[in-house]
Amino acid sequence: MTYVPGTLIDRTFRERIILVGVVLTGTDPEVVEAALDELALLVDTAGADVAGRIVQRRDRPDPATYVGRGKAEELAALSLEVDADTVVFDEELSPAQQRNLEKILGRTAIDRTAVILDIFAQNARSPEGKAQVELALLRYRLPRLRGRGHELSQQAGGIGTRGPGETQLEVDRRRLVRRMHRLEDELKAVERTRGVQRRSRRRGRHRELALVGYTNAGKSTLLNRLTDAGVPAANRLFVTLDPRTRQFSLPGGETLLITDTVGFVRKLPHELVEAFRSTLDSVRLSDLVVHVVDGAAPDPEGQITAVRTVLAEIGATDVPELVVVNKADRSDEAVRLAGTIEGAVCISAKTGEGMDGFIRAVGDRLQYADRVVELVIPWARGDVLAAVHREGEVVDQRTGDESATVHVVLDDAGQARFKEYLVAPV
Repeated sequence: MTYVPGTLIDRTFRERIILVGVVLTGTDPEVVEAALDELALLVDTAGADVAGRIVQRRDRPDPATYVGRGKAEELAALSLEVDADTVVFDEELSPAQQRNLEKILGRTAIDRTAVILDIFAQNARSPEGKAQVELALLRYRLPRLRGRGHELSQQAGGIGTRGPGETQLEVDRRRLVRRMHRLEDELKAVERTRGVQRRSRRRGRHRELALVGYTNAGKSTLLNRLTDAGVPAANRLFVTLDPRTRQFSLPGGETLLITDTVGFVRKLPHELVEAFRSTLDSVRLSDLVVHVVDGAAPDPEGQITAVRTVLAEIGATDVPELVVVNKADRSDEAVRLAGTIEGAVCISAKTGEGMDGFIRAVGDRLQYADRVVELVIPWARGDVLAAVHREGEVVDQRTGDESATVHVVLDDAGQARFKEYLVAPV
């Protein structure tokens, strides 16, 4: 990927980075320090080294430079002292703040969003993933376009059309918008294809599970444990960007479809959420969300909150959730955490510890999510009665003179098929 000054980290060499955090009034300093620790991991994943960090206390952000001119000049002096190439701010900078900071610092100033976008750009592999990341990058860059004025203008010809014409900045902006529209059309086509595939799966009557969680929580390791998928899993952030779906059979014989999704993070850029919306639809349309939590993380509760914030943003809060606290082999804290969350299970996807309990919990949640309905089927329709036994789980059957009354667990498709005989939900 081509480096564009002021937007992304230059990966042609290991840059030296200064991290900047701001403790605003009412903000817990420990939360800011934890966010900077995570930002340091993100910077390392992007291919740079942290040379220093500064935390400032302010009542409110400075509209011109976020940290104020005095602190910006202090950052410029520190950058010279430690030979830093770039200054990274934990909060998102406006285009004006970024420009003002770069003038004072004499070097690139970027924010957390730019670092995350850079990591996604490095890890995207599939054509869909690359298109989603490029669209997010263009949405981020568009308001930050810079250009010179009239000396790069296009001169028009003809009476009434002469003048400064269109500036180079306007040309660049138009090109970006045109490329964004093209990418949006490509992703809409992908979304239509996914819709066809999803309808085909629905006809196959397979239930769908979506693995969600904070980045590096162990979702891919869990998928490999369940299905021998062979998905790359490493102790790094954002290894998985492209969704992967595999089949898994419950002990009772029911086949499930399990999808591993992109990991979330605090302050996940809105541009990424929008660009990956078609991919994240697999979460919104699933039968059960398996929320994988890193039980060895310094702040797992904060990570849970961050994940649920993104789930709310994509409209997936109504999907039943099973919390799975992972990495029990690495921390006793995982067991304690699981005990504080209703219905949670504790596992180690790496060693297999607790997997039997997890599988039982999945089966119980899916059964609970289904509806028990009452059907009255005439004896003359023995074929229908046999189909009901095949399609659903019969809870109770009573025999009458002319018909059988059946209480059965059926999903929406099953209820639609047998609606002629449906009496009422139980």
